This record gives sequence, structure tokens and C-alpha cells, in this order.
Amino acid sequence: MRRTFVRAVSAVVLTLATLSTPTAHASGGAPVEVTVNARAALATVPETSLGANHAIWDANLGTDDTADLLKNAGMKLLRYPGGSYSDIYHWADHTAPGGYVAPGTDFDTFMSGVRRTGAQAMVTANYGTGTATEAAAWVREANIVKKYGVTYWEIGNENYGNGHYGTAWEADEHADKSPAEYARHVVAYADAMKAVDPTIKIGAVLTTPANWPDAIVAEGDSGSWNEVVLSTAGSKIDFVVLHWYPGALDRAGHVPDLIQLTREQIARHAGPGSDRIGIAMTEFNTGSSSNGSNTQPGALAAADSYASLLAAGVFTVDWWNVHNGIGAVTEVEGHTDYGDFGLLSSAACTSDGSVCEPPLNTPFAPYHALGMMSRFARPGDRFVRAATDRPEVTAHAVRRPSGDLAVLLINTSSATSYPVAIDYAGFTPAAGAPTVLTHTNGATSITTATTGTATSQTLPPLSLTTIVLRPATPQTGLPGTPGKPSATAVTDTTATITWPAFKPGVKYELHRQNGAVTEQLGETTGTTLTVRNLRPGTRYTVNVIARDAGGAQSEPSPPLTFTTGTPATSTCSVRLTVQTDWASGYVAAIDLTNHGAPVSGWTLTFDWPRSWQRLGSGWSGVWTQTGSQVKVVNEAGNGTLATGGTTTIGYVGEYTGPNVLPRVFTLNGDTCTLH
Repeated sequence: MRRTFVRAVSAVVLTLATLSTPTAHASGGAPVEVTVNARAALATVPETSLGANHAIWDANLGTDDTADLLKNAGMKLLRYPGGSYSDIYHWADHTAPGGYVAPGTDFDTFMSGVRRTGAQAMVTANYGTGTATEAAAWVREANIVKKYGVTYWEIGNENYGNGHYGTAWEADEHADKSPAEYARHVVAYADAMKAVDPTIKIGAVLTTPANWPDAIVAEGDSGSWNEVVLSTAGSKIDFVVLHWYPGALDRAGHVPDLIQLTREQIARHAGPGSDRIGIAMTEFNTGSSSNGSNTQPGALAAADSYASLLAAGVFTVDWWNVHNGIGAVTEVEGHTDYGDFGLLSSAACTSDGSVCEPPLNTPFAPYHALGMMSRFARPGDRFVRAATDRPEVTAHAVRRPSGDLAVLLINTSSATSYPVAIDYAGFTPAAGAPTVLTHTNGATSITTATTGTATSQTLPPLSLTTIVLRPATPQTGLPGTPGKPSATAVTDTTATITWPAFKPGVKYELHRQNGAVTEQLGETTGTTLTVRNLRPGTRYTVNVIARDAGGAQSEPSPPLTFTTGTPATSTCSVRLTVQTDWASGYVAAIDLTNHGAPVSGWTLTFDWPRSWQRLGSGWSGVWTQTGSQVKVVNEAGNGTLATGGTTTIGYVGEYTGPNVLPRVFTLNGDTCTLH
């Protein structure tokens, strides 16, 4: 039962709203076309997929009611002791000097709740005011003495927020607050903690691409935070830690690049064997109290982002927070939004007592979104590509080990019910009405029905809909799934793809993902295929499928992503150097060298890889941008380039999402070598 507002006038408004006639919703007209491609596999859902944060200032952290609600939502990982408190918390005496510690929040109480929830724990060791010795003693207490079996241990929380880049919110008593100092301590912590229990996994804090202070190089540092931390501590860590508060509800489209850029940084800086390093999103929230942090718009964004992050291979996404507290109170889509980043109500009131949240532990809309996620994408399921032809509706899909398929459809429109027409590739649904789970605006639970068809459904406004489908025929006698492929000898137009053998007598097909459509690049009876006619500077994601003599095909292999280069030799070459970056823009220099015949007058072109990038300004040339293409024409004084001659130009680039640098430059129509 919702708590009524204190002021009488508010109670009247609430009563009138309750008695009003339900709003009529317009139909979306022609069906939204949805494509689900079971041949285009993405990441497998891990055991630790859905998570949330607990905080030691929350007196309800350890209650059975809280644990049972989290279990019902499908939470698989719980983090402790709570954000920035991690860097002031001392576990042995359960104190946090300078902060409030609620009763009933000690480590044993937290672990009791973890076990009741049926989850795993993620523990953040105190870097800011602690020591490696203290952290190692915590591992001993947790895993040797108490036998809790805590696998995941982070070293500190958002430690780049220690003032090194000019803004300080994170406690840090080290005299040296540089990334190099943090990295040296990560090594020491990892050594000390793994000496106690070699089975644990250690995580290091990174900045999130396109989020401050990502890519900034402070005075005296040899590189950005991520570059320095990975170069120094990469061999000692098992995963990296990202936090993401996008501040808007339409940022899930940034996720593939956000995670890919993180993987590229790991591969570039962490040393040999870095592909073992996982990625954990240990704090996530839409970060948008003005647009609905605990009402339905925030719930839709939560489900979209969780699905996108897990499909990209993140091994846990942890909502901030279980309980958080009241913030700015607004009206969003017909419901009171309390500006509360929690999954569950804290039953808090505004400072003047005029507005109070509903009773303690009342679930907010994002709680139901995560509950829908736990029903849609279960551990062991594998994400496959899905897409729609309208921006108001987004789609995700998973294939279950049983052969069943689940499709999550998100309608972000406030007033329109959209009919959808669903097309399947690599999957034939059984006849009859499927199981449909739905959560709508203002609903207090997820409903389940058998309705519609596998190819036709109607999505209410501001809704989450999961369709669970069985295959038309039993999934037996299929060829085994090929192992994960790898790429070697990658050039500008070719790549050699290799995968582990399964058994003789099958034919292997290599499929490229192009959105939710796949393109077969070739086939072979062996386990190696050289692909030709690729585009320079292009990111490719491929899967291998086995097909037997009878035509039966396997499930697709795990995905492989690689990026082609530029020509090894050309009439021109480009060296792109980012000189400074401030996490929303950067200054770059381009050294342009002519390797062909002398040039009198030149034009350099390149395309921005993403829609959220644009040209701010440029110099040493006449710069223009049309659509995504940037064109630079020589000035009067630098139009002549002799053979071997070089000219340097520069620009300011601006971005509002992960900054994928341009890779393909053409000089007077010829593709240049990129150094």
C-alpha cells in the first residue's frame, strides 16, 4: 500500500487520480518489424549477471525481507560495503571514520543476506585508508575462517576521484594520488590477498570510456588512468571495474563501443594473456532523476542497458543501490518519482515532511525491470542478435540451452501501443500462443499470459514484454557447437579465421553479423578460412556454424570481433596523435605524408565512426563536415607535397559517447596507411 502524502491537498490529488478513467492509448499503425537472428550469437549469460549494491549506512541491509525481495528479483551478486564507504571502511571493527555505520550491517550479517538471497558476494577492499595487510586479513576471515567462499574482490572504489584530476570525492590518504601509485598498491594487495587464498579474483578500478576522467593525462603521468593501471597491474588482476551513470535514458546504444574500447585498452596495455581479464560493471544506474529514476522510464532504460551490457560480455551489472533515499520529487508519466536511485523504498520523507515515499521495501519500477531480466535472460542462456525498424521499440533475445528462445521487447512510447511483427532467422517457433510476460507503467508486478502468436504481439505504452518460445521441432541430433574462433594475419582486406575442431564429417560456415542480419563469408570442411574483400578499418563480428551432411546445423560459436587495418603500403600515410583529451572532446594532430608522385593541391577525407562525434574546429587546412564525413582542403601555403613530403594539420573533435577514433583516411581518393 502506498503511503499518502502528508499534505491534505496531495491526498485529494491522489484520490482523484485513483478514480480517473484509464488513459486511452493510440495504436501504432503499421507493425514494427522485429528481426531475431539465432545464428548471430553474442555472450552467454553468466552466473553473476544481475547484481545490486548494499551499503553499510542502510539499516535494512541484512533483513530477511530485503533478502527475500532480492531473491525474488533474481539477484545473483551483491556488493559490499557500499560505494565510497569502501575506502573508509575497516571490516575488523566495523567502523567507517567520517561516515555513518548503521546497526546490523557488519560483514557476517551481509553474508547471511547473500546466502539467503542465493547470490554471490563482491567485496571492495579499502584502498583509500586501508592496507594490503588489512585486506588480506579480510580474505582470511571470509574464506579460511568463516568458509564464505567470496571469489570477487575489488581494490578500492572510484579511486580516480581522489583529487588527482582536480575533483575529490573519494577518500585517499596516500601522499601520491597518481594512477601509478594506485597500480603499485593493486599489485601489493593482489599478492597479499592471493597468498591467503589463491582462488580469489582481484579487480582493479578503471575509468569508463567517455566518462570523466577517462583519457585525461594529468601532469607527471605517463598516460591516462587506464593506461597506467593496466600497464603496471595487468598481470596481477582478473577483472576490471567500471561504473556508469549515463544521465539519460537512451544511452544503451553506447554499450557495444563502451565495452569494446575497454577490451582494446586491456589488450593493448595489460600484457600477454590479457584475454583472461573480465569486465564488471559494479555500479550502474540510469543517473536521471529528472526523467524517472524510480518510475517506468527508468525501468525501461535499466532493462535495455542490462541486456546490452550482458550481451557485450560484462560478467556482472550491479544496480546502485538496494536502498538509497529520497531525492528531488517530480511527476513522471503519471506517477510520483521520488528521485530515489534505490530498487526498494527507504520510506524516507523530504526534509520538510511534505512528501514521503511508500512503505519500506516497496519495490520501485526498476526492481520489476530486473525481475523481468531474470526471467528473460537466465544463467547459461546465450544472447543472439535482435533489432527493430523503429527507435521507440528495442529488442533483445536469448537462446536457452533447451533450444527455447526468449525475446525482450521494450516500448518506450508514452502513449502508443505498438503492434510488432517478428521474423526469425535460424529458429522456427512452435505453433500456438507463446508465454508472454509483461510489465506496464505503474504496475506492481509482472503478469504472465498465453497470448498472441510467435510472430505477432502488441506492446502497451511504456512496457517491458518477454515472449518465451519453444522450437517447432526437438533440438536433438544436431552437430556440436564449434569453439570460439580466433583471427590471425588481419590486413586491410583479409583475415584468417581459425576455430577448434569438433568432429570430422561436417561443413563449417563463417557468418558475419551485420546488425540482426548475418552474411555468410565462406565455408570449409577444415577449421581455417581466409576471408577476403573486407573493408579497411572496419570492425567485424563473426560466428562459426557447423552443418552436417543431412543439413542439420549447430548452434553458433561464441562471437569473434576483430578490426581490419589499412593498406600496408599506399601513396599516402597518416599518423593520428591525440594530444589532449578531456572526456568529451580532444585535440588531435594529423601528420599527412605523400608517398606517390608530387601533389599540387590535396583533399583529405575521413568519416566519423559514430553519430555522437563531430568536428569542433580545425587548422592548417579548410575543414568542413557534411553528415558524418569530414573534408580538409589544403590552404594556399601547404598545397604542395613532394614525394616523401609531410604536412601537419589538426582539429578539435567533440563526442558525447565512446570515442571511436577514425581509422580510414583518403588523400585525393586513395586510402592511406594509418600508423
